[in-house]
Amino acid sequence: MRGTQSFVGQMAWVCRRPSLTGLEVAWRWLIGAPLLWVCWQQGQRVLAAVPVENTGLASVNWLDPWTASIKVAESWELYQPHVVAVLQWLFPAAALAWIVISGVGRNLVFKRMEPGLRFRPLAMIALQGAWLALLLATCWSWWASINWAAARHIGNGGDPDLVGYFIWVIFLSLGFFSLWALVSWVVTIAPMLVLLEKRSVLSALGASLRLGKTLTGKLVEINMVMGIVKLMLLVVAMVFSAVLLPFSQQVGLSALHVEWAIVSVGYLVAGDYFQVVRLKGYVEMWRVYRSQQAR
Repeated sequence: MRGTQSFVGQMAWVCRRPSLTGLEVAWRWLIGAPLLWVCWQQGQRVLAAVPVENTGLASVNWLDPWTASIKVAESWELYQPHVVAVLQWLFPAAALAWIVISGVGRNLVFKRMEPGLRFRPLAMIALQGAWLALLLATCWSWWASINWAAARHIGNGGDPDLVGYFIWVIFLSLGFFSLWALVSWVVTIAPMLVLLEKRSVLSALGASLRLGKTLTGKLVEINMVMGIVKLMLLVVAMVFSAVLLPFSQQVGLSALHVEWAIVSVGYLVAGDYFQVVRLKGYVEMWRVYRSQQAR
């Protein structure tokens, strides 16, 4: 059985249990909504300290990308101290809140999916912290590689090679996206092993690396397909966001804002739904390849 062979059935299974998606949406927005509000408030304070009019961004010709990028870089130098000052306290607080709430929320989703599972929030919180650490390491590596490409093709003292730079940006972005899909299943399956096999945190992380070639291949396949699904959802959201653009003068700017808000919420809910489908797929793969062994 291929990892995604039964995905249609799993999608239907999750659709028949909307409470699973509801729980996933609830815990994500429990942290996401306050975080967005705080970011909005802090953003307004930064803009009050450094108005856009003082940076020259209001007069930028966005049809000239090279000149616009230089102006954006100069403006960023004005905003950077204020943004860094906010991130010094906001990022650790947001990361801690996300780890705690996501650990408890994910445990509730698993218990709803499999009622016989135990409630182990501390173990789930620790493993969500491991997931976030791996994500940050991947993002930092991607950013470092983009800086390398910029230094080699733009900041090398010669004529800027924009074609070469963007080739590297596309290549590195797709590469790290694929890398995340190839490695993130380790910290995604570990919480399931904690609950399904009653393991400790360290034991679950160790076992996730020793699942066997067959099961590992299925999990990687599921992760890759879910990554493609996320890209498809993003493309669909972009298409729907542009539906009213040709009629912007007739419908007004407020209608565009409503459309963008609806599309954004729909994209987030769809992403949460497929996240639950991914977890269901992992559980089914565990049943096929490890349930008898765990007993």
